[in-house]
Amino acid sequence: QVQLVESGGGLGQPGGSLRLSCAASGHTGIITVMGWFRQAPGKERDFVASFRRSGGGPNYADSVQGRFTISRDRARDTVYLQMNNLKSEDTAVYYCYAGIRGSDARLWGQGSQVTVSS
Repeated sequence: QVQLVESGGGLGQPGGSLRLSCAASGHTGIITVMGWFRQAPGKERDFVASFRRSGGGPNYADSVQGRFTISRDRARDTVYLQMNNLKSEDTAVYYCYAGIRGSDARLWGQGSQVTVSS
């Protein structure tokens, strides 16, 4: 069993920055990939960023490339999403997710609201 707990987010201004955290606990050794999706009101949940725990570079959606950075703290099994140069279209609920070895299913965090407004 793996649990994902998110923190961070909130209200940010256009051009400003926010950071999200996602702490994994439980049998974290079975996690193969971690990252973030987001869902704006009335829209589908879209991919934001991810990385594979086995190595390789991170992946980003075109819409956040160059503005968002995904990183991890291996010792704490925590993933971060640093969001810079925020835009109003970044307003959404952000969900941390984990892929599990031997399964096509994703595990999800509880969701964190990010609102970008002046």
